[in-house]
Amino acid sequence: MSKASRNWAAALIATMAAAIVTAGAQHLTAEDFERRWPEEVPGPAQPFPPAAAQPSPAAPAQQPPPDQRAVPPAGARPLAPGSAIAGTWSGTVTQVGSESKYTVLLTITANGAETDYPEVNCRGKLTRIGASRSYAFFVEVIALGRADKGGRCPDGTITVARAGDNLAWAWFGSVQGDVVVAFGTLTRKPAR
Repeated sequence: MSKASRNWAAALIATMAAAIVTAGAQHLTAEDFERRWPEEVPGPAQPFPPAAAQPSPAAPAQQPPPDQRAVPPAGARPLAPGSAIAGTWSGTVTQVGSESKYTVLLTITANGAETDYPEVNCRGKLTRIGASRSYAFFVEVIALGRADKGGRCPDGTITVARAGDNLAWAWFGSVQGDVVVAFGTLTRKPAR
């Protein structure tokens, strides 16, 4: 089996394992699922003229009895879009087919994201290209330490997903015709 085939197989296995491990870390009850991702149901058709133009008596707000009110789990807080992954994350990651591990520092804000790889003196700028309910997908362009300019880091793609209080991180790219995959778990760094 050629080196490229072994790397491709390892990349496929690592990608599948990362998705399975991440999915396994997401034990949601039906109530948790509905609270996090409420189904968007279109409202009733709007009357013409608009209700604001028609006088109507104010209806009293009805509260469910106290024993039937939804109680959020301890420590739960509403999340703004993207806030579940926003912040600065760090951790040690492993490159498939290599025994070396290295540190990743990932900073995600509302305006974009950046990576820093201190041991190899590289930094990247990330562009978010998509997201699902569980994952966010980025294209990484190396800004410092580019492999094609004498550095050690190639451009690639990054996928992240919350895994409890941590962030599952996976990198995929091609280096001189070989598939390269790296993966790891990052922890949130406290805000300064």
